[in-house]
Amino acid sequence: MTGSRRRIVMATIGAALALTAAGCVSSGGSSSAPAAGGTDWKTATSAQAAGGMDALVAAAKAEGTLNVIALPPDWANYGAMLKAFTEKYGIKIESANPDGSSQDEINAVKQLGTQTRAPDVLDVGQSFANGNIDLYAPYKVATFDKIPAANKDANGAWVNDYGGYVSIGCNSKLVPVCPQTFADLAKPDYKGKVSINGDPTQAAAAFAGVWAGSLANGGTIDNIQPGLAFWGGLAKSGNLLKLDPNSATIQSGQSPIVIDWDYLNVTETDKNKAAFDWKVVVPSDGLFAQYYAQAINKNAPHPAAARLWQEFLYSDQGQNLWLAGKARPIRLAQMTADGTADKALVSALPPVSGEPKFPTQAQADAAQKVVAQNWAATTS
Repeated sequence: MTGSRRRIVMATIGAALALTAAGCVSSGGSSSAPAAGGTDWKTATSAQAAGGMDALVAAAKAEGTLNVIALPPDWANYGAMLKAFTEKYGIKIESANPDGSSQDEINAVKQLGTQTRAPDVLDVGQSFANGNIDLYAPYKVATFDKIPAANKDANGAWVNDYGGYVSIGCNSKLVPVCPQTFADLAKPDYKGKVSINGDPTQAAAAFAGVWAGSLANGGTIDNIQPGLAFWGGLAKSGNLLKLDPNSATIQSGQSPIVIDWDYLNVTETDKNKAAFDWKVVVPSDGLFAQYYAQAINKNAPHPAAARLWQEFLYSDQGQNLWLAGKARPIRLAQMTADGTADKALVSALPPVSGEPKFPTQAQADAAQKVVAQNWAATTS
């Protein structure tokens, strides 16, 4: 609903354990040469292996700048994340194309090469993480071993960072009895009220909504066709509202029921609580989850700052900042068990019952092809 960078279908991987726990770019200097003490941070695969965190912090501060790309400040609390990093380390952040897509990020890496304007770090959909490993610098943060094996490249080329579940958001002022499941969405009570976040041939959230609808109607990770049939049925009955929802349409009442990531829907609860109660539920009959992934540009103009940013993101502080944005950080299960996850923030997440399904890359590619070929005709 916010941040057009996410209007790109991404493949899904992950460990159920991690989720089931309740523009201007820099023209600053590059640090391609080894820093004082002989450390070449461009090739450092961990802070420990290159002199420790103190050395990394010192080198990053000497660089003085971090180039990020496609990070909307109102997406998953990135605005607070960027501010906290600068306040903690005194490093200036240059944010390019905040509403860009994962493909825009990859294009920037390729087109800018070794220029000082190139992105230092990336936050991309999983298919872009898997498909561009040759562009990334392997790096293992201090908490690397606490991240489930299924949620990272074994060498640290990419690591999942945060994600969420497909959810149902509902304006209880306009819809007195909100739907709790995908099956409910087909009821006559919801005629002209159900919208999906974007075009599933282009948008990750919408594509996930089709797959969740499939799982709720006898489909499998190998068969998304029932999801197309489900949404086609909603279109035929008139329940499907063909209006791309966003914060403005939710606030105006034009989008009474929205299928979207839980972290985006829950954010709408906070935004609108003075006007109406926006209820959010993760439907148990169509449990589907996805993660994004972090990576470091192998040609990062600020290689120490890039690595320090990763350390910050995967620290307890960084993970709790994503949690404050209603997203589910990758270390949530472990931090909950250890007592380091903010309990109040965890309690604000919609409860989840059951374990999500995680397709392989091949399964995701096959499903995307089916949706791309059939969505328009099925819902017309």
